[in-house]
Amino acid sequence: MKRLFGSKKEVPPPPSLDEAGGNVGTRVDALDEKIKKLDAELRVHKEKLKTSRGGAKQLATKRAMACLKKKRMYETQRDQLANQQFNIEQAGFAIESAKDTVTTVSAMKAASTQLKKQYKEFNVDEIEDMTDDLADMMEDMNEINEAMGRSYACPDDVDEADLEAELDLLGDELEAEELEMESGAQPSYLQPSDMPETPAGGLEEKVNEDEFGLPQAQQA
Repeated sequence: MKRLFGSKKEVPPPPSLDEAGGNVGTRVDALDEKIKKLDAELRVHKEKLKTSRGGAKQLATKRAMACLKKKRMYETQRDQLANQQFNIEQAGFAIESAKDTVTTVSAMKAASTQLKKQYKEFNVDEIEDMTDDLADMMEDMNEINEAMGRSYACPDDVDEADLEAELDLLGDELEAEELEMESGAQPSYLQPSDMPETPAGGLEEKVNEDEFGLPQAQQA
């Protein structure tokens, strides 16, 4: 059958963008080298035109014109190839961007699916009730702490006037004590008391005790 109809020829795969861009870049570099050589030739022709006369000058002018035309042609080709290389690079960038977009979309889809599964485990009403309960408990704890830290049997109506009066009184007492010390008199709080040293009824009689510490009967 292959002899009658022949076999299908295998079509080679198309070149990649990197290969195409590399080939175009090589051609651009080669044209740049040719343009540099033509620039060098034009400098030589320029020097010859300065010193030539008559027919020699006309010949040098024709050669310079031919060199310039060739340079213009190479520059046009180089610019065209440079545009092609730019388009190839742009196409490659677009392809890479498309690949990145596909990867990003796939990752976001997987993340969305995972989030949906996790959200199913949550109950918004239960979370709100929990936060309300926590807020209530914190408020109760604040009230308890405030009650435990409350001061008892302390007057609340003491103001600055009371404080100044108390300080003035203490100052007067201190001055009085200093005057007593300077005069050599004994301060009032160190003076002996007027109370009798011994009670009016006298001391109780001593009770005799036996060897066991028990009181002994008094003999008549």
